[in-house]
Amino acid sequence: MKMKILKSKKALSPVVASIILIAVTVAVSLAVAIWMGSLTTGQMQTESLHIIQVVFPDESKVKVILRNTGSSPITVNEIYIAGGEDSTTNLLGTPVTIPANDQKEVELSYSWNQGFTYQIRVVTAKGNQYFYTVTAPTS
Repeated sequence: MKMKILKSKKALSPVVASIILIAVTVAVSLAVAIWMGSLTTGQMQTESLHIIQVVFPDESKVKVILRNTGSSPITVNEIYIAGGEDSTTNLLGTPVTIPANDQKEVELSYSWNQGFTYQIRVVTAKGNQYFYTVTAPTS
């Protein structure tokens, strides 16, 4: 009598069991992929700053044109000029924020000499440094 009871019970077919197993595996892997994607989204933003040009409008000013080619805004905290008279003082009074894919002109008070070569160093809030070398015009 015991054998008759066992034979009358029906189980899932192997095909249905395989389909359920595959569906659960796909659902779990999608959940993990979405979770991992949300973790890396904030870290995919890049900081890329280019010093496009340095202009000497008069003998007491230097204009630095900066372009942000990265995917997130960049805050410039410091700008230094080294050359004729070495400058270790930050010439930028207030930090400047440059939106992604935008550019800004920053005018600095600095007495320069004609024909001298100067190195511009720009430091961002993230601590990255960007350099540009330029020779001041002669008359």
